[in-house]
Amino acid sequence: MQVLITGGAGFIGSHLTDHLVKRGDKVTVVDNLSTGRKSNIDQLVMEDKIRFFYEDISDPRAVQGIFRDVEPEVVIHAAASYKNPDDWWSDVSTNCVGTINIVKSSEEQKIKRLIYFNTSLAYGLHPEEHPITTNCTLDPSGSSYAISKTAGEHYIGLSKLNHISFRLANHYGERNLSGPFTNFYQRLSQGKKCFVVDSRRDFVYVGDLIKVVLRAVDGEGYDNIYHISSGMDYSILEVYQTIRDAMGLPKDDEIEIRPRGDDDAKTLLIDPYKTQSHFPGWKVETPLAVGIQRHIDWCKKNTITETYTHVRGVK
Repeated sequence: MQVLITGGAGFIGSHLTDHLVKRGDKVTVVDNLSTGRKSNIDQLVMEDKIRFFYEDISDPRAVQGIFRDVEPEVVIHAAASYKNPDDWWSDVSTNCVGTINIVKSSEEQKIKRLIYFNTSLAYGLHPEEHPITTNCTLDPSGSSYAISKTAGEHYIGLSKLNHISFRLANHYGERNLSGPFTNFYQRLSQGKKCFVVDSRRDFVYVGDLIKVVLRAVDGEGYDNIYHISSGMDYSILEVYQTIRDAMGLPKDDEIEIRPRGDDDAKTLLIDPYKTQSHFPGWKVETPLAVGIQRHIDWCKKNTITETYTHVRGVK
């Protein structure tokens, strides 16, 4: 199958690229390397196992040219702007305008399916139900990232494309440079003090996420909204102590616990029931401690110069 992945040098995109290549699909990656790392796909590029376009999806001519050249059958739209909560222009440029460009070129090429990733922050900082179902009212107004990603989902919904939108719990694992995992590792490895925020999150290891996305690539699921989540939430304090364990450090009984910022939700626990019903047999199987150990082992082997977050004041 001919698969095009936007953001294919990023965290989720590069893992999808690896798995699709291994099973024999023809993969094209488009990435502007804003948060993606070329090193994630360099080996595949050098071995001519994938095609790589260093382009920005906000450029309609570039996107149209790539689509006409590649003629993809399935598009996985993993590209996203999230590295600066105050850079609204980049968020809109990538997450809204870029998504529109992907939709229009996908329609022109009459692709079989478009797969999109949205954030659980689409439900807002104070969701009306817990656990959150896909019928919960959307209220992404708490952050530019959530606003623009949810707008992208709406534009996809306006199209006539066969599409699936996965709304994601916090995903983690090897190659992830965003969120608390890498940030804690970086600070602890440099001997710096850390603090935790009094919030909870549902965490999904990237390997579990990939399994359900590959099934969607192959046509499973309906033209619909799904959650990729475990159905369990953990405190950031639990995550911090588990990371210390993975690094061989003693428990920190004096860690500072700070209140959440105005753009941070207390918890975002999204319900995986619908996904498990439409993708029988799928569930999050990797225990948090196991996934964190894999993530930390990767961090130890790789140079990390920068981490990202769409939440203010957590670094």
